[in-house]
Amino acid sequence: MSTQKKTALLPAILSKKCPSCRKGFVFTHKHIFPLTKLVELKRECPVCGQVLVSEKNNGAGINYALTMIMFMLNLLWFCPLYIWLKGSSNVPWYNDNSIWWYLGSSSFVVIMLQPWLMRISRMLYLYFYIGYGKTPLPE
Repeated sequence: MSTQKKTALLPAILSKKCPSCRKGFVFTHKHIFPLTKLVELKRECPVCGQVLVSEKNNGAGINYALTMIMFMLNLLWFCPLYIWLKGSSNVPWYNDNSIWWYLGSSSFVVIMLQPWLMRISRMLYLYFYIGYGKTPLPE
């Protein structure tokens, strides 16, 4: 029986650890800068040797989904703020340009969060396709 403690899934994803051992860091740079090297992965995990790079390893579809989720989550802060700022105006909602304010502010928030969303989408892609505790295939 092994005494090795299993690392939790969500903290491992958020700290960008290897999906196989959940110990080794998978990106070549710890921080998002320089932006040109934002999503560069190490060829293999430095701890367990799991191969991390494949031909189709991009996670672009997951990034699109996270971006759309962020647009919807922006409603959680925009609607209460807009209603509070609007006060008791007699202008109907369809006649007051609120959709343009929402699209502008949401676009700004999503563009500012895009580097982190790209990294999280890459991590989710790796976690979908590499199982925990799988031994790497010999080359």
